[in-house]
Amino acid sequence: MNKLHKLSDDELTSLFEQGDIAAFEEIYNRYWLKLYAAAYKRLKQREQAKETVQDLFTSFWLNRNKVKINISLQGYLFTSVKYAVLNYKRAETVRHNYSELLQLVNNDLDNSTEENFKYKELKERIDQEVTQLPNKCRFVFELSRNQYKTNKEIAILLGISEKTVENHLTKALRYLRVNINILILFLLFA
Repeated sequence: MNKLHKLSDDELTSLFEQGDIAAFEEIYNRYWLKLYAAAYKRLKQREQAKETVQDLFTSFWLNRNKVKINISLQGYLFTSVKYAVLNYKRAETVRHNYSELLQLVNNDLDNSTEENFKYKELKERIDQEVTQLPNKCRFVFELSRNQYKTNKEIAILLGISEKTVENHLTKALRYLRVNINILILFLLFA
């Protein structure tokens, strides 16, 4: 082992490329702390810096048959850690954006479900209040709002004047406005 400690990076690289585990261990011991410092400088997170360097060395060993070091070993390793950090940051940005989007969608879904429930409840309450109107008034209101008949059509259909239709609608809307405002306040603060 002491013999490997004295070898140059080029000699270690040559042995490493032949699959020499002792050469890999020497490279690891020689550069781990320096690479960790470089990763930490960019990430500002100890655990992530350690993990990045460990992943780099794991990949370095597993791909030893494919690795071709054309520059210095040190240059190769520092460039590799730089790209590993950039990949981590890119992936972290994607995860963060996805998380925010998912949270936004969930909030929208949560709110829309609640809003749909409140809308349905309000509609049911309005329908209940409409049933409380006097018969003629309710019938005129339903023809106007549910069947979309004009005042003139309702007057002809019921054999009453348009003014009477307007009076029934005014009475119905006044009654509903008062009672629905109370319901809306109740639903908003419930």
